[in-house]
Amino acid sequence: MAIALIGDLLKIVVLLGLLLAGIIAIQIWIKNRSRKISYLRIVIQLISQAAIFYLISFPLILSVVLGVVLIATFFIGRFFCGWICPFGFYMDLITLMRKASKVRYWNIPNRFNKYLHDLRYVLFAVILCAPLFLARGITVQTGTLAVFLLGPFNSPRILLGPLVPIIAPWQILGSNLNYPYADQIVYYSSVDYALLNVLAFIVLTIAGAIVVRRFWCRFCPTGVSAAVINRFRGFKRVPLIYLEKDEEKCTKCGVCKRVCTVQVTEVYERSGGRIKTSMCMLCLRCVEMCPHEGCLKLKGGNKILLKSRNWLEPAKDET
Repeated sequence: MAIALIGDLLKIVVLLGLLLAGIIAIQIWIKNRSRKISYLRIVIQLISQAAIFYLISFPLILSVVLGVVLIATFFIGRFFCGWICPFGFYMDLITLMRKASKVRYWNIPNRFNKYLHDLRYVLFAVILCAPLFLARGITVQTGTLAVFLLGPFNSPRILLGPLVPIIAPWQILGSNLNYPYADQIVYYSSVDYALLNVLAFIVLTIAGAIVVRRFWCRFCPTGVSAAVINRFRGFKRVPLIYLEKDEEKCTKCGVCKRVCTVQVTEVYERSGGRIKTSMCMLCLRCVEMCPHEGCLKLKGGNKILLKSRNWLEPAKDET
């Protein structure tokens, strides 16, 4: 028991060491200020994949992880979606390959894009409420709720779908290769069509990510953000980490709108002050690319954590 605990602690130390080394390397070697945050996000995503691969072996810990992800949105909005989520990372990799191949993406009409984001809440409600209706039907037929509780429809498991790593520590369809939501698709499919249905889902999501940036994130039910409640009285300071805009420094160049991976328009449209939207994943690409010094800021409470820099001109240490 003690040896296993020491081994777990060493794994954590190694991951933290790799993360720190990656951050230091980026600060030293990446001089392009319009790319630093993007490289940092890739490093954090890679370390997160290793951590999630380790945690996914423990069902109890996974339930805790899901609770943390959902509760954390009250404090950090959809930061998890932009910086940690494995499924989001896979789509970012597809975006990098698309850029290398010079394949242009499509921008969804803004109104339809907002409809997709609103769909998250409907899907989230359905996933949470479906077990209650299913359990009622099963109880009427069998007289016991235990049959349902042991059944296939597991809301936490479905909501954890985006966290499934490509290489999983268990076997699906005879190999260690996996994909988000694959186990649910296999369970609900007949034996003859299980593999075909999984492959169809993989092809559709990859094709969608090639055509539209962060395709799945537009309506992912796990990405439900509590940031939407900041519109109500008593929740004005939720989430605690947010974007803020200085209207006096904004020239309406439109860069923030063009570079946003999920087509958030509020940053561009907002006249100034706190950006209130549950669509933003805090990937900080808009802050990184904004060419106006201090126009966009990432704030934690009242403290500035990061602000836009004029990357069009060299920094003082580069001249």
